[in-house]
Amino acid sequence: MGKPTGFLEWERMLPKKRPVADRTRDWKELYLEQSDEAASQQGGRCMDCGVPTCQQGCPLGNQIPDWNDLVYRGRWQDAHLRLASTNNFPEFTGRLCPAPCEAACVLSINTDPVTIEAIEKEIIEHAFAGGWVLPNPPRQRTGQHVAVVGSGPAGLAAAAQLNAVGHRVTVYEKADRIGGLLRYGIPDFKLEKWVIDRRLDVMKDEGIQFVTGADIGGTTSWGELRQRHDAVLVAVGSGRPRDLPVPGRELSGVVFAMDFLTRQNLLVAGDDDLDPALDAAGKKVIILGGGDTGSDCLGTALRHGAGQVHQIELMPRPPDVRGESNPWPQWPLIYRTSSSQEEGGEREFAVMTKRLSAKDGRLRALHAVRVDLETTADGRRNLREIPGSEIELECDLLVLAMGFVGPDSSALVDQLGVELDARGNVATDGRFATSVDGVFAAGDAQRGQSLIVWAISDGREAARAIDVYLRAGDEAWLPTRGVDQPY
Repeated sequence: MGKPTGFLEWERMLPKKRPVADRTRDWKELYLEQSDEAASQQGGRCMDCGVPTCQQGCPLGNQIPDWNDLVYRGRWQDAHLRLASTNNFPEFTGRLCPAPCEAACVLSINTDPVTIEAIEKEIIEHAFAGGWVLPNPPRQRTGQHVAVVGSGPAGLAAAAQLNAVGHRVTVYEKADRIGGLLRYGIPDFKLEKWVIDRRLDVMKDEGIQFVTGADIGGTTSWGELRQRHDAVLVAVGSGRPRDLPVPGRELSGVVFAMDFLTRQNLLVAGDDDLDPALDAAGKKVIILGGGDTGSDCLGTALRHGAGQVHQIELMPRPPDVRGESNPWPQWPLIYRTSSSQEEGGEREFAVMTKRLSAKDGRLRALHAVRVDLETTADGRRNLREIPGSEIELECDLLVLAMGFVGPDSSALVDQLGVELDARGNVATDGRFATSVDGVFAAGDAQRGQSLIVWAISDGREAARAIDVYLRAGDEAWLPTRGVDQPY
């Protein structure tokens, strides 16, 4: 795999980013192209390590060593065939995935891992540029029709897989454009939307139908949808944001992260500004939440021209290196700096919001206290407020980016009787089937808030389960997984 001594000769080298002063003035993607020679060297760092733990770390089971080796040898088209055999949308994961595969790379035991995510992106961009990504409609149709509700990565992956084996697929999306969180929740500086449209054009040519403005559960009931289709996949995501239950939450100037990000994505797409109050220009902005969504809000606020930005995390600052209880190949729970955090703003850890105060009816300040983690006698770890550590931060705009608590499932429950699990997600049986016959669920709607790579994996596996259901459980015909097979 790769060059036997490559990991000794070449250091890890990611594609260069555009200078901060340039990229914060627009909404273009921040990474520059990498030369074929540089990509080849990075592929050549992949070792013949015997047990490819990178594949174990990838929910899709991507054949990473194989396409690393092919890139090293300049066989880009073959690398694309390998990659496409397990991943429907490498142009998304190559830009957005946090790369658990790299955390599981053998090199990461004591040095820097292979740049797997960047190589993945280079492969798919070579494929599109070379004209290798072509529509491949099925040779025959089964006569069965599946409704996929939700057009995020889980729904799109399921639609692609179901269509590939001959089922008619219609994807229903409530918004006015296809893409779900890819379209509305990810800033353009991480994923320009032409990348989504390029893939959608291929999927449309393969025979998948897309319906926007589809209010399933409202204008069309879930019961009606089920009656019109042979199977239904619920892939609506985890859309209910975690709120902030403190005095002053009702003040003007407190907004949810998705509203903040969606408004900007619509503006970049050319829509009218329906809510100028979400503009951070000149404001003192505080973002509650230290994860990817909070980081996206930070980069967005900086591009708006915010006066100052604080990103606050409730938990203590992670360590710089792995702890003894967090060994390889687990995901390393360490301190990281995102591309947006490189661009500016202040980060605060171990800060708990207590209340918000106002001036003339508008948000004026956030009042908080510092906390630390303490271990109780029974071994539990609790946050403890530190006496005398109260702080006050001026704030005109407070963005709540504290994650999500589950899907908006009230209509699904009322109209179909679908059961939920203890966390409020759609309950499934381990094969993505819900409590209602013919209704399946995948992605964040049944898993809870998670990674894009898990959404794609869930969509693919849910499609397999739906296909078996539609064929009355006959699995004898199913192809083994291979380069030119849909599964």
